[in-house]
Amino acid sequence: MSEATVDATVDNSRRTWLITSAAMGGVGAAAVAVPFVSSFQPSERAKAAGAAVEVDISSLQPGEKIVKEWRGKPVWIMRRTEQQLKDLEKLDPALADPASDRKNVPTPDYAKNRHRSIKPEVFVGVGICTHLGCSPGDKFAPGAQPSLPDDWVGGYLCACHGSTFDLAGRVFKNKPAPDNLEVPPHYYTSETTLLIGEDKKA
Repeated sequence: MSEATVDATVDNSRRTWLITSAAMGGVGAAAVAVPFVSSFQPSERAKAAGAAVEVDISSLQPGEKIVKEWRGKPVWIMRRTEQQLKDLEKLDPALADPASDRKNVPTPDYAKNRHRSIKPEVFVGVGICTHLGCSPGDKFAPGAQPSLPDDWVGGYLCACHGSTFDLAGRVFKNKPAPDNLEVPPHYYTSETTLLIGEDKKA
């Protein structure tokens, strides 16, 4: 074998070794990077413990509701229509706690208003009845319906024991549920993005 052939063989072996080493190094770096980058995302345990949940509401239309999970609870996000907001104004005499003054389920200061929200049209509430923890159903259509009064203007009905709530999550009088629905801590990070689980820092 000539000296040139030996040199070529050595160069090819060295090239193969360098390519293999570089490839293995790249695989190793990727294997380390994936869990490192993933560590920036909240873990399932962190989510269950109450990690904040970001929600894009840009496509939510008037009269529509979506449900997101926070702390293992269903959080309702509803964009109310102008008529639904007007109807809230008539209901105070029929409600058990119209101003959300009761302390068992504290209401954040920014939701202590008739619509119980930061933006009047967008309601954010925990969809769990304050009686025995059932999840009320949507009864948005106005008018007489089974288990509802003839002058019903829309809201939520807990079919378990008949508690009714308006579209601000306020409980009606003489119902088993003792309190209004919970309003979770939340704020807007942009015009169309909600962060549920945290109050806005001062």
